Amino acid sequence: MLIKSKTKKENTLRWLSAAVLLAMYANNSWAFSIDDVAKQAKDLAGKSFEAPKSNLPSQLRDMKYADYQQIQFNHDKAYWGKLKTPFKLEFYHQGMYFDVPVKLNEVTANTVKEIKYNPEYFNFGSVQHDPETVKNLGFAGFKVLYPLNSKGKDDEITSFLGASYFRVIGEGQVYGLSARGLAIDTALPSGEEFPRFKAYWIERPKPQDKQLVIYALLDSPRATGAYRFVIHPGRESVVDVQSKVYLRDSVGKLGVAPLTSMFLFGANQPSPVTNYRPSLHDSDGLSIHAGNGEWIWRPLNNPRHLAVSTFTVENPKGFGLLQRGREFNQYQDLDDRYDLRPSGWVEPQGDWGKGRIELVEIPTADETNDNIVAFWSPETLPEPGKEMNFKYRLHFTRDEDQLHSPETAWVKNTLRSTGDVKQSNLVRQPDGSIAFVVDFNGKEMSKLPENTPVTPQVSVGKNGDVVEQTVRYNPVTKGWRLILRLKVKDAKQTTEMRAALMSGDKTLTETWSYQLPANE
Repeated sequence: MLIKSKTKKENTLRWLSAAVLLAMYANNSWAFSIDDVAKQAKDLAGKSFEAPKSNLPSQLRDMKYADYQQIQFNHDKAYWGKLKTPFKLEFYHQGMYFDVPVKLNEVTANTVKEIKYNPEYFNFGSVQHDPETVKNLGFAGFKVLYPLNSKGKDDEITSFLGASYFRVIGEGQVYGLSARGLAIDTALPSGEEFPRFKAYWIERPKPQDKQLVIYALLDSPRATGAYRFVIHPGRESVVDVQSKVYLRDSVGKLGVAPLTSMFLFGANQPSPVTNYRPSLHDSDGLSIHAGNGEWIWRPLNNPRHLAVSTFTVENPKGFGLLQRGREFNQYQDLDDRYDLRPSGWVEPQGDWGKGRIELVEIPTADETNDNIVAFWSPETLPEPGKEMNFKYRLHFTRDEDQLHSPETAWVKNTLRSTGDVKQSNLVRQPDGSIAFVVDFNGKEMSKLPENTPVTPQVSVGKNGDVVEQTVRYNPVTKGWRLILRLKVKDAKQTTEMRAALMSGDKTLTETWSYQLPANE
């Protein structure tokens, strides 16, 4: 039987098809993913921890913060600066306590290559340094630029610098609170362990991309991890986080999706010294959306002693450190613009199971210390070496009211005052009580007639006695105001309070949960 041979055109098409399939197979089999980082993390978890060694000369290690700030990246050398992509990278130099280099890698369609350190990236200003010595140093971290606020102008939108810390901002925002990859043994007597991102892989974005993908390898004495961050810049910048965490050894407390912020003083805890700024904080409260649907608002404190508050929650729908005060006159600070600092909101993806949200408040004398930490802590942890998976979305926003469902009113203000009573001569006389004025606002609440019967539901711990709990309509905010006065039995002890507003058997508001710190 005679078999007709293939034509030249058919052979060519067949060869091209095979080549395309081979290329597709090669690309798919190579494509970089979180699993590549997870393999390294799992391997590390099976080995003893090797503490990173500093390679920093003394003149750079002993420098002050103002000196470190003089080491600036040369903007004309921005990585990807000559590519048609909306994203650019700039790098941080080692210095001060950023004394260990991190490895940076670029991921392209068909390869991974290290981004090599070069001192020519930087302008050292007046910082004294040995040109030969700095040749052997490295990067402390990196920042990402993107035209966030106007076309043609690059804005810094995120910064990865120090341990596993990173900060992100949206349109019209300035840096405030930080997120972290992981927290270990926060506020335990044994001392906190700070895992660090030791290596990053950053995907080179395409010209049309509106998001940036970053991978990170986390390492610490008792834990390792692989992270994937997808950053979506915008009015509200969003970061999708996927993590695979492995324990080397048992830990006392594991903090997932930790947020770190600062609270010095505010309306619920005024400055102890005269200050033209009514408030000074990056966040003014912890917000929780529990798995059962309850909303909780816990105003922050700057306590005299370390304070830890625990909220048992199963499958949380969200939690975050929020900056609800948005008016400039609440801060009056033209330099630091606390009114423009973002709230950080964690939205878990999938069921996280049983656990607790912890709030840690650390005493601080000034605004340079981040003294507030909040995180999710699982009830049970797997054996060392077993993989833990967490997915969540981080929101960096100034639209805090949009986080809530419209039918639930939220706390706009918590104001603290000396309690008093009005005498027959109309003069107010202090009576030894402490007064709290709590304003509740909400979209649906604002539609209620002002004669709606609204009642308080208040509970106070054993260390306080309630002497007044009244509610009145607030025509300015179209919400309702709770006036709560109590007498503290022992000023050396903390006092717990909870309150919500009801109309009949319907709960109108989130739960205001406050801890009055000990006075000594």
